[in-house]
Amino acid sequence: MFYLPKDTGVKQIVFNKKAYHEYHVLEKFEAGIELFGTEVKSIRQGNINLKEAFCIIKDGELFVRQMHISPYEKGNIFNKDPIRSKKLLMHKREINKLYARIKQDGLALIPLLVYFRNSRVKLEIGLVRGKKLHDKRESEAEKTTNRDIERRLKVSE
Repeated sequence: MFYLPKDTGVKQIVFNKKAYHEYHVLEKFEAGIELFGTEVKSIRQGNINLKEAFCIIKDGELFVRQMHISPYEKGNIFNKDPIRSKKLLMHKREINKLYARIKQDGLALIPLLVYFRNSRVKLEIGLVRGKKLHDKRESEAEKTTNRDIERRLKVSE
């Protein structure tokens, strides 16, 4: 009897553009999320928002706050509060390492990406440092120049 390998594809659900505009991403980490069934069904439909989300470490556990998962329309009494705190699943030593970096260096943890890996919901969190106003202006100017270069290359072809 032959067993086929599981589908190991990664399906991206939502990407946090605002995080890349507001912060310098220093490191990225993968974490699982503790969710209920109706929340997973709602995420499969793409009803999730990361714009105001942030991560905290409380009592040695990692949580994501303000991540909005809209209620599943067929979930009736099983739907949970859309912006409840959700526990993130990481190894204890990773959480302790993150906690030390946050306290020592004044960094923050921000969710960057939500995706499915082997039918499990994963969250990519970034260890970030806030950008100053001039940094935001520089990155915006760099984007516009890259866009102009792409347009000129496309026109010349």
